[in-house]
Amino acid sequence: MSKHTLKNSDIIIAINDLGAELCSIKDASTDTEYLWNADATHWKRHSPILFPIVGGLVNNEFTYKGKTYPMSQHGFARDSVFELISKTETELSHRLISSEESLKVYPFDFILDISYKLEGRKITVSWKVTNPSDTTLYFSIGAHPAFMCPVNSQGVQSDYYIGFDSNKNITYSLLGTGGCLNPTTYELPLENGIVKITEDLFTKDALIIENSQSSRVSLLNPEKKPYVTVTFDAPLFGLWSPASGKAPFVCIEPWYGRCDQEGFTGEFSEKQWMNSLEKDQIFEASYTIEL
Repeated sequence: MSKHTLKNSDIIIAINDLGAELCSIKDASTDTEYLWNADATHWKRHSPILFPIVGGLVNNEFTYKGKTYPMSQHGFARDSVFELISKTETELSHRLISSEESLKVYPFDFILDISYKLEGRKITVSWKVTNPSDTTLYFSIGAHPAFMCPVNSQGVQSDYYIGFDSNKNITYSLLGTGGCLNPTTYELPLENGIVKITEDLFTKDALIIENSQSSRVSLLNPEKKPYVTVTFDAPLFGLWSPASGKAPFVCIEPWYGRCDQEGFTGEFSEKQWMNSLEKDQIFEASYTIEL
């Protein structure tokens, strides 16, 4: 396995073959690191790819055509070694293909391509899922980047803010039994599109936000100036930091899919927010990170 570097005059990033995971975002001039360092004291990852599920399943298993398959939270792509298929100074692509081993836990053929591209102070992360078989492919996919908060050791997390491209209050849900969605909804009150990160904001785990309520989410410094912005078209996204309140990062997570709802008993194909592809069809989506 190798780690690959992309750079331009503004940004330097690193991507690992393991999970095709973005593992560093640095300002080329100041050397400031914007991505979490994967210190296992708080969380052992940087920015995992969530595939072929997002979140958890009831009893960590799913049913397809009457057969039950085990699968842990967020699926297996984040722990799989991808093949590097192309690279320039500012772009690269990785690929993961279904195998005999993956078919034991996920009975679908797939080709998953993950690409990164630098333009100025912007990183574009692109996903491409292809169905090479005659069987309908069902899947979810999502991002889980963890951004330093505070950044550059400036202040504490509760000095910072989250900004949205909407002035309407955000409606969200929380995780319940077994890491599945509790359908109760809550409101995150915004003032001019901004909410302060309080010490108890994440004490009940991730905030799960559905129905395209925002397409641009920023972390703001104590002066309420954005220092990282994630832009996406995904219909769902999550906000998360460990419940301890002591981890110096916040995740902004665009999703095409989410965890099971509590008590879900349907087939895999019946999951809410499920994506499907017929033979030779392609799913493509992307999101951007801008400093």
